[in-house]
Amino acid sequence: MPVSAVFITLNAVSQLEAALQSVSWCSEIVVVDSGSTDGTCELAARHGARVIEQAWMGFGPQKQFAVAQAHHHWVLCLDADERITPALQTAIQQALANPIAESVAGFQMPRCNYFLGRYLRHGEGYPDLSRRLFHRLRAHWSDDAVHEKVQANAVGMHFLTLQGDLLHNSAESLGRYLDKQNRYTTLQAQALAQRGKWPGLGKLVLSPWVRFIKFYVLRQGFRDGWPGLVHIAIGCFNSFMKYAKTRELMLSNATANKPK
Repeated sequence: MPVSAVFITLNAVSQLEAALQSVSWCSEIVVVDSGSTDGTCELAARHGARVIEQAWMGFGPQKQFAVAQAHHHWVLCLDADERITPALQTAIQQALANPIAESVAGFQMPRCNYFLGRYLRHGEGYPDLSRRLFHRLRAHWSDDAVHEKVQANAVGMHFLTLQGDLLHNSAESLGRYLDKQNRYTTLQAQALAQRGKWPGLGKLVLSPWVRFIKFYVLRQGFRDGWPGLVHIAIGCFNSFMKYAKTRELMLSNATANKPK
């Protein structure tokens, strides 16, 4: 079953080569770039990728645009800092050779996140099941500007889980990671405010504690040592800030629209 590997990129030359090498077995590679100036497009072309320029539209719309450029119905969507392991490659090829592939929307796979010098194997960092392989006539990327997700096109279509890890080899420093999380919580808050989702104080206070108990205690994030502790601490703070920023935006909008 032919598979199109699909990437969206922006100045990813330092990470993209390993990702491209991990999908060299795919029938085609499509890279949709949003204005790289570091040689990303040239690197992708050298690896046989079809490179398409597209101005940034937000994560969900950008990824769905990239999917639409693929020549094959089965698409494997990756970020530049992700790699397909040999075990996952085998699992994908076996799954698509199985007749059951004709009755599902797609497949999800465990994603193993590299954070502060080690791969997280517990808590919020693993298995981090991610839907990345799907039939583009049966599923699609959501329109979310951040934390976009793959959704089935029809009720009853489902996703099966593959064995083998998708490695997320982010090489960013803690400072850059925090900067990214700050941008993400702002985008999440904007989306919630646009939908009129006013978060109560209970949500503001309790959501970080629920997240901590779920991932650090019940799913044993403590077994990942101090990187696991830092990871969940940032995640809990993100939960708090997402709702705090939402309240700030909604209060600001209410004040701006108040009759003078």
